[in-house]
Amino acid sequence: MPESNPLPYAGVRVVEFTHMVMGPTCGLLLADLGAEVIKVEPIEGDSTRRLLGSGSGFFPTFNRNKKSIALDLKTPEGVEAALRLVATADIVSENFKPGTMKKLGLDYDSLKQLNPRLIYVSHKGFLPGPYDHRTALDEVVQMMGGLAYMTGRAGDPLRAGTSVNDIMGGMFGAIGAMAALRQRELTGKGCEVQSALFENNVFLVAQHMMQFAATGKAADPMPSRISAWAVYDVFTVKDGEQIFLAAVSDKQWAIFCKAFGLEEMLADPRLKTNNDRVLAREWMMPILRSHLAGYSAAELSAVFEQNELPFAPITKPQQLFDDPHLNATGGLAPVRMNDGHMAKVPLMPFTLDGERPGIRLQPPSIGEHTAELLKEVGYGDEEIAAFEARRAGAAG
Repeated sequence: MPESNPLPYAGVRVVEFTHMVMGPTCGLLLADLGAEVIKVEPIEGDSTRRLLGSGSGFFPTFNRNKKSIALDLKTPEGVEAALRLVATADIVSENFKPGTMKKLGLDYDSLKQLNPRLIYVSHKGFLPGPYDHRTALDEVVQMMGGLAYMTGRAGDPLRAGTSVNDIMGGMFGAIGAMAALRQRELTGKGCEVQSALFENNVFLVAQHMMQFAATGKAADPMPSRISAWAVYDVFTVKDGEQIFLAAVSDKQWAIFCKAFGLEEMLADPRLKTNNDRVLAREWMMPILRSHLAGYSAAELSAVFEQNELPFAPITKPQQLFDDPHLNATGGLAPVRMNDGHMAKVPLMPFTLDGERPGIRLQPPSIGEHTAELLKEVGYGDEEIAAFEARRAGAAG
């Protein structure tokens, strides 16, 4: 982005005590938008760096555009360095277990005495209340918050295929921080922001709650729901390929029928309106599935795209690296992985003046910016050398 048009949060300093996904997502969003985000890590590094399996990509995904300082918060020296950083910060973000930050003297009540303009963002499992003592995970709140029930088949609750509550919970933490920055402009004072997995999950399933409120009928899980649209399905076609196809209005139904030689169905009075077709799905869908089974997914895609009808190939995550749209629009950017090799990572899903906020800093190595940050808050060379020696000893 040109210097004449700086990123919106340039000049805002964030100090984050975060790990895994929820807290780092908050910092990621603020960092991509220009904030200086300082990640305080243990001297051995954030444990997220060492995750395997489904967690192996967490660190490079959620920690770009950040600086790293390695501190041992179990020592007075480490806490003192953290406090000096906090004194220079606009925002502190944390996602540790309830009580952890208080034990360290890094809770909001303690820090607002040091810095009354501080905005303090806590990412937790639950907002304060009867559940707030529980240990929460994305999967836990999906199960107790109705999302796993809605995602799976009846009797087979299933977590969503990504960390939806962790990511969105971090986003709402960032939105809260943005609101608090604006409020600080008006009042001159900081405040505490709280974001929580469970409440985020409930927000996600609000549409299903309100369906019950509006109709008196419970929402069925997605695999067995009565769709609001007649053609809104995954079809298995030639060579066993699968493709999602939809016709969600009477106009689209007419276009669909004409494109595939289904004039008899278009003229059938039992299928005149979308609601008629919803009620006729039991006998209508087998006819459509049989009629389309001989087409390849590519052929169907071409016809649907030509006629401006909704469609989607069934894509695996790894195939998105080669997606022509993402690559043509700059939606993927080079990022350094934990082992040092370069890959591509999705950027924020919005543009500012036509540009996606990009990567200014690669995900940092452990304590990469320790010396420069300590120097900035008043430490001398010998003191900095002692911090670095402690970290080197831990690494060894």
